Amino acid sequence: MTTEELRESLLAAPKNGYTKLTAEQREEMEGYCRRYAAFMDECKTEREATTWAVREAEKRGFKPLTYGMKLEPGDRVYYNNRDKAIILAVIGSQSLAYGANICAAHVDSPRMDIKPNPLYEDSEIAYLKTHYYGGIKKYQWATVPLALHGVVYRKDGTVVTVTVGEDETDPVLMISDLLIHLSADQMKKPLAEGIVGEQLNVIMGTEPLEGEGADLVKLHIMKLLNEKYGMVESDFLSAELTVVPAGRCREVGLDRSLLGAYGHDDRVCAYAEMEAIFDLTVPNKTAVCILADKEEIGSVGISGMQSDFFEYFMETLCIAQDVRLRECFANSFCLSADVSNAFDPNFAETCDRRNNSQLNYGISICKYTGSRGKGGASDASAEAMGHVRTTLDNAGVLWQIATLGKVDQGGGGTVAAYMANRNIVTVDAGVPVLCMHAPMELVSKLDCYMTWRACTAIYEA
Repeated sequence: MTTEELRESLLAAPKNGYTKLTAEQREEMEGYCRRYAAFMDECKTEREATTWAVREAEKRGFKPLTYGMKLEPGDRVYYNNRDKAIILAVIGSQSLAYGANICAAHVDSPRMDIKPNPLYEDSEIAYLKTHYYGGIKKYQWATVPLALHGVVYRKDGTVVTVTVGEDETDPVLMISDLLIHLSADQMKKPLAEGIVGEQLNVIMGTEPLEGEGADLVKLHIMKLLNEKYGMVESDFLSAELTVVPAGRCREVGLDRSLLGAYGHDDRVCAYAEMEAIFDLTVPNKTAVCILADKEEIGSVGISGMQSDFFEYFMETLCIAQDVRLRECFANSFCLSADVSNAFDPNFAETCDRRNNSQLNYGISICKYTGSRGKGGASDASAEAMGHVRTTLDNAGVLWQIATLGKVDQGGGGTVAAYMANRNIVTVDAGVPVLCMHAPMELVSKLDCYMTWRACTAIYEA
């Protein structure tokens, strides 16, 4: 063999995915990304994503799973976990004794939650106090348009949905920052201390009500909330209100090759696995789609991946087929569908370029996440990695390898470890993201498209 033939046969030579896309695939990609962008415009919280998933699943014949129901191949069922997380399944032709093919993503994203007693006035400006959720760079959240989303359980027991800042006629909210002219001391601080948590106070208004007494601006804001939502101040105690970036998912770049939006992590993978399962008919193995909550704070709580709601759902399926749950888990495979960091040449020093994912090279497969000495990782086996590689290759899916930065730079985790703890073979894979956890994140259309195709291939394996 010539040197060039040896090079081609022996060495890996990844290429930009656009060099391999057919015209038909490009058209399919653009259609998929339009649908994904519409989903992102509607779903900025885990509640909104769960509500969307229930509505769209029921349109496609999914029914709530109930204990004791008879299940046949091709049946479509779901379990809504308290409007914060959801699991969907399409029953396969094989018994669950042979396991299930699972894709698991999360639908929560870093944000700012409203404190239980949030509304106050200072210097005739009304504010809401917040407590940030998940890992954020706090300074990024000042001076950007913000919206208020959530639900309020009112004093009379009724529930109202709150959304302010998304309609074109709505006002937006904002957090102030110090003007550059007076920032001599602030600019000397580390980035992490330029804006601190207790300064993430959201401006609600400045106009006082007519009359005498204190807190007339606060009273005006409370009056407006009462007129629109029937709220009194004590209702904040039984509310889940969150502040997120305002605005729609937008195409980015003159070539429109990127999508910019809040919350790609991890709704970009959640949507991919949902659309993939919606398209299934009768898979060989039962296909399971998980949209979990609380991943950004450790997958804890009743709606997180460490809770028992997954066992509850799978056990109900197994009982219908007279299969032991542990037997099903031992023979199952899970794609932990979560995003990776895309290589950013502006910050090249943070990454091992040979082992980092990059835009437009397809879905990124991550053998392990964790930090430093692989702390918190599930660390997939060679066999697990081989299964994913073969499955994606056979389906013509473009993929690449990913690690989360240089070894001692930092790190992060996904739900993979909690799935692997259940004796389920698990591999991380997902869409590479630029500006992860920022108010606007960037993803490649091509990588989104390949992640959808990868989830389809896993379900059909």
